[in-house]
Amino acid sequence: MLTLEKFEQASELVKNVTLPTKLVYSEYFSSQTGGKVYLKPENMQYTGAYKVRGAYYKISTLSEEEREKGLVAASAGNHAQGVAYAAQKFGCKATIVMPTVTPLIKVNRTKNYGAEVILYGDIYDDACEYAMKLASERGSTFIHPFDDFDVVTGQGTIAMEIVQELPTVDYILVPVGGGGLITGVATLAKMLNPKIQVIGVEPASAASMTAALETGEPVELESADTIADGTAVKCVGETIFPFAKENIDQMITVEDDELIGAFLDMVENHKMVVENSGLLTVAALKRLELKGKKAVALLSGGNMDVITMSYVVQHGLIQRGRIFSVSVLLPDKPGELVHVAQIIAEAQGNVIKLEHNQFVSTNRNAAVELRITIEVFGTEHKEKILNMLEKDGFRPREIGAKLY
Repeated sequence: MLTLEKFEQASELVKNVTLPTKLVYSEYFSSQTGGKVYLKPENMQYTGAYKVRGAYYKISTLSEEEREKGLVAASAGNHAQGVAYAAQKFGCKATIVMPTVTPLIKVNRTKNYGAEVILYGDIYDDACEYAMKLASERGSTFIHPFDDFDVVTGQGTIAMEIVQELPTVDYILVPVGGGGLITGVATLAKMLNPKIQVIGVEPASAASMTAALETGEPVELESADTIADGTAVKCVGETIFPFAKENIDQMITVEDDELIGAFLDMVENHKMVVENSGLLTVAALKRLELKGKKAVALLSGGNMDVITMSYVVQHGLIQRGRIFSVSVLLPDKPGELVHVAQIIAEAQGNVIKLEHNQFVSTNRNAAVELRITIEVFGTEHKEKILNMLEKDGFRPREIGAKLY
């Protein structure tokens, strides 16, 4: 089922549809952890994610007759584009069922690869159920996003590339959703070098693999609510779980807030856009003792729409104290607002939003409220501005920052 021979075969085949994603040494994360940290940038693939590997290898195993009957898949993004692109390369028809809430950019990209897109259901589970029914009615082959040995074999080719480039790797960190990626990577990594530690990372609010390993079998979570939508899976694959259980060394869970910080780290230090699911491994680096070790963090994808990106950047800046809002009370008379603005300017703060509320008190001559949103260099700079306002008698009160 999962053999070295098949992994080797897949490693050659997927070169037809993948770009060489060479390891990127990270001085920043290495200095933060004390180890040597490398990034495996699968976010730089043609389709923006690793998924094309498994889709292409799966289709390569089908007969001409099976390909002529077409392919069906369900996905909210990366798997959809992977199947559509791979099907285009083989010249066969693909139908992708996507939830109705899927961002338009992902729908259009999937269509651009020649696939028929059907929007159905509010969540992936609804779309998947409909896609399987559609495949059965049409006699088409259903390409599962993770619970399929051929798909897993294709995904596992990433481990071959990592070990060939960095034979002495100690840790490979892998994002986990349904379990297909880590099952392939962990199984092949152990075949190539049993000493390699394979660490799975998943969202704390969608920790389906952690739950499965604790109970010894796949279990369905009540919910999978996370900004890491690519790994928001309630239950890992039943077929592949025995291989995952045998080869995964450790699981780490990450909170959504940690992904926001990881996004800023990647943009500022590596000039890379990585989607929230792909950032799981980056966020988990600080949880490991890496001093004197070599670790590879797999960046699984980079398909993030600009609305999500703006949300993450805004919250990241607030989280790190680089944007904050403060409320001050001041007499309602000319010159007071200018006075406050001068204090902030002298401290080199940048005012990005002002709200002036004259009705905070029944006696506006005594006090009106001024809410100021300020961009600063960091926490120390913020404290300096607050202290200067306090010194001038404005008694500043920090409040939740909102840019919009």
